[in-house]
Amino acid sequence: MGATVVHQGPAGAGQHTKVTNQVVVAGNLVAMCEALLYATRAGLDVESVLASISGGAASSWALSNLAPRIVAGDFAPGFFVDHFVKDMAIALDEAARLQLALPGLALVHQLGVALQAQGHGRDGTQSLILALESLSPAR
Repeated sequence: MGATVVHQGPAGAGQHTKVTNQVVVAGNLVAMCEALLYATRAGLDVESVLASISGGAASSWALSNLAPRIVAGDFAPGFFVDHFVKDMAIALDEAARLQLALPGLALVHQLGVALQAQGHGRDGTQSLILALESLSPAR
């Protein structure tokens, strides 16, 4: 259990807060993975890049915690792709009910489904980079 408890409002508000969190997590995760792919393809020393950008405006939990694992080739789960895809599906269903277009979330959901199809459903969410790599094979 978390150390901080924040009352969100009437029944259901906590679930909507969880969905809100998943939207932010999905956006941060895909941005971090795209940045790592860019730095790698540009021929940069990725560890040096991470040291340079981790303390500035680009800083995030994903950048600090998942990027080093990606660089090390560590796709062990902290949170399973299968569970993330389920959560994003719930978020997309709620967004549709609210008549909201969330194209970033839809993209990350589809990349997660692709990971599942590639046999990575039990890997960690940082394996999202594998789906992105498959879209941009090495030249």
